[in-house]
Amino acid sequence: MYSPTTRLLTVLEILQSQGGISGPELAKKLEVDVRSVRRYVTMMRDMGIPVESEPGRYGTYYLRPGFRLPPLMFTGAEIIAIILGLVAVRHLGLSRALAVESAVQKIERVLPDELRERARALQGALTLNMPISQSSSEEMIAKVSLAAYQHMQAWIEYQGSELSRTERVVNVYGLIYHNGFWYTVGYCHLREDIRIFRLDRILQIKLLETAFEPPQGFDSLEYLLNKIAMMPYMWLVEVLLKTSLQDAQKRVSRAMGILEEVEGGVLLRLGAESLEWAAHFLVSLHCPLSIIRPPELRAELRKLAQSIVEMAESP
Repeated sequence: MYSPTTRLLTVLEILQSQGGISGPELAKKLEVDVRSVRRYVTMMRDMGIPVESEPGRYGTYYLRPGFRLPPLMFTGAEIIAIILGLVAVRHLGLSRALAVESAVQKIERVLPDELRERARALQGALTLNMPISQSSSEEMIAKVSLAAYQHMQAWIEYQGSELSRTERVVNVYGLIYHNGFWYTVGYCHLREDIRIFRLDRILQIKLLETAFEPPQGFDSLEYLLNKIAMMPYMWLVEVLLKTSLQDAQKRVSRAMGILEEVEGGVLLRLGAESLEWAAHFLVSLHCPLSIIRPPELRAELRKLAQSIVEMAESP
């Protein structure tokens, strides 16, 4: 059963999260009649909260544009989500430690005792086994994400793998955190092609006033993983997995190779520096398969199978 105070705060939460809501809809959410809704709105106006309304039977209540209050209530699930996010940020080094600690302290100060204990218990007990982030400044992350969100070109000074420096104009399509590194993907006007840039190698960045239109349906993460999977290796391995695409996606990480649904199963393409590693990886999939190339991989699989038999028969 809601108390009047809880209902009043609930009205505020609803008005802040929705553009507008009718009196009958609000009454249904609060489990009261429309007359009570009008009373709550009057109380909020008396408190200085600018609740506007449209006249008429189907008119709506809404907050005056530009008016916002900070969140007043967190549920248990919301607190867990917030603390998990802050713990991950602190572990990965995605933000300054002092900023994370300050945010946690501010949240704890406004929590009731029970939720405060939950938040502290989670921080004290949780251990994250995740790759540590390569250092990238908060300003760099903010500018790259803003360029991608607003579809604005960016000028960057970039240091390549051979320590060469180039100046480029880039249409930034997206920002990705993958396996301990920050990346951005976009069209490079210097190379006249889509390129991948590591943020820790961007020495300077300036947002330009020129806009661009990103490719329809472009997936930055998909592009990055495909490029990583098909980097130049000693061996290019292709096998036919005799299973469904959905099952293959559960067995093979997107970063390990490229999957394509074909007649008879799923085609897996991946790069490998050694066929011994490729043989062990394929066996670990526990999936029926046929080798397409290279033919030398068959001999490596036989060698692995023989070693497994010898271990099984060893006294």
